[in-house]
Amino acid sequence: MPREPAFSERGGAVSGPDIAVDRSSPVPLYFQVAEQFAAAIQRGDLAPGDRLDSELQLADRLGLSRPTVRQAIQHLVDKGLIVRRRGVGTQVVRGEVRRAVELTSLHDDLLRAGQRPSTSVLELATVPCPSAVATALDVPPGSEVWHLRRLRFSDGDPLAVMENWLPADLVRLSLDALQANGLYAILRAGGMRIRGAHQRIGARAASAAEAQMLGERRGAPLLTMTRTAYDDQGRYVEHGAHIYRGTRYSLEVTVAER
Repeated sequence: MPREPAFSERGGAVSGPDIAVDRSSPVPLYFQVAEQFAAAIQRGDLAPGDRLDSELQLADRLGLSRPTVRQAIQHLVDKGLIVRRRGVGTQVVRGEVRRAVELTSLHDDLLRAGQRPSTSVLELATVPCPSAVATALDVPPGSEVWHLRRLRFSDGDPLAVMENWLPADLVRLSLDALQANGLYAILRAGGMRIRGAHQRIGARAASAAEAQMLGERRGAPLLTMTRTAYDDQGRYVEHGAHIYRGTRYSLEVTVAER
């Protein structure tokens, strides 16, 4: 397969990823191009702020039609990896946050991905435990629990809304600590060892309020996750209900044949 170089601009022109187009493949050409650009963004070969060449330049270098290149670019726009800006061109935003399905915190995942996490604490209070949460935490309904709701950002862009409940006698929480650290880091600093969790993953459409918080359109796809974590004594220590932007976040699972 011939490999055709594509280029981007970061201030001046710098080499971008090599794009290999296989015309004999049943995979559409636009998708081949888009997926290779997406992989380059995930690897960091194309960084936030890099500008892609114009449709005409890319079509000429790759030997493809402009409609094919335009479709590839639109696919990347739809995935939230690039944006079109008037007077600037087509520009890389950032890589999608990929999270393995394991017991980690979003704060830690963002740091490992080389992104800058920040948090806005929307709510922090001790409240009577709702019955559904009491069942998850195995505590009496109405017992005192921490209730916190946070908006998590990645490099300044909203990524997730996270709602959590914890037994009130478990740990002391503060706005400052929650703005500076992930919840699991706070629990670990308090001497707690989280050993596992029951987790459920789903998807749904964003409400108007959720869309406004996350910078999405109403009805945009959201990834949902509920989790109940337990410590090394088997005590349930945290129940969470989180939503993530479907354009910026994915979960990865490794499967094996039985």
